[in-house]
Amino acid sequence: MLMTKDRRPAIRTLRGWALNVLQEAGAIHECEEHGWAKDRADPHALAHAIDLAREAPPPGVAPDDAIAELRDVLDSVGDTCPECRDEDC
Repeated sequence: MLMTKDRRPAIRTLRGWALNVLQEAGAIHECEEHGWAKDRADPHALAHAIDLAREAPPPGVAPDDAIAELRDVLDSVGDTCPECRDEDC
C-alpha cells in the first residue's frame, strides 16, 4: 500500500516567515556570495511587506504580532554583508 506523508510547512518559524515576506516584498535581498540577508532600505517595499503581513499573517498569529516580527527581523538585518570586505557585495 502506498503511504504518503503530510508535507511539513515550508516555513517552520515566525522569523523564517518574516524573512520570506520581506524578501518577496523586496525589502531585503541576499548577498550573492555569502547568503546573508541585507536591508535594501526601500520604504515602499517595507510598506508592501507590512500590507502582506496584515492581510495574510501565518496561521495562529495576530496581524499586529506578524508586523512586529517583520520589524524585529528587519532591525536585525544590516545593509552590508558581514563577510564581505569590499563595498561591491
